[in-house]
Amino acid sequence: MKSEITGITRANEGIQGISWNILGQTYVPKSNTEHSFSWHATLPPGTFVPPHIHPDQDEYLYMLEGKLDFMLGNSESQATPGDLIRLGMGVPHGIFNKSEQTAKVLFWVSPTKKLFDLFWGLHNMKEQKPEDVVALAAEFNIHFLPPPPGG
Repeated sequence: MKSEITGITRANEGIQGISWNILGQTYVPKSNTEHSFSWHATLPPGTFVPPHIHPDQDEYLYMLEGKLDFMLGNSESQATPGDLIRLGMGVPHGIFNKSEQTAKVLFWVSPTKKLFDLFWGLHNMKEQKPEDVVALAAEFNIHFLPPPPGG
């Protein structure tokens, strides 16, 4: 993996000019090493990341703009600008923009594992059909949860 430790990733730019479209959201990678991977995410109103688990990564989100609703383990919560959301390894979580405004968030995971490669795979899908997204994510050790009963 190429190390991107020293340097500046400019505002509105991703490393190597990369920008991904994933589940209707825009992800722009900011740094990528074997120890940590970060990306800026823009989540338009009505978009979400379905409940899932990272069995071997801690994930963090720093809210920059907007408001997001979270499923964190067995509880629900909201976050607004300045809040840091901590998602420990193995904790089920989902992220939902139920508001009327776009949310902007800095995400990062540690260690990186295969998440960078998963995002390329999702971005390159012709259609991001739920069953295909779930199957591909499982190949990269990210496990989506089944919908709740009646959901």
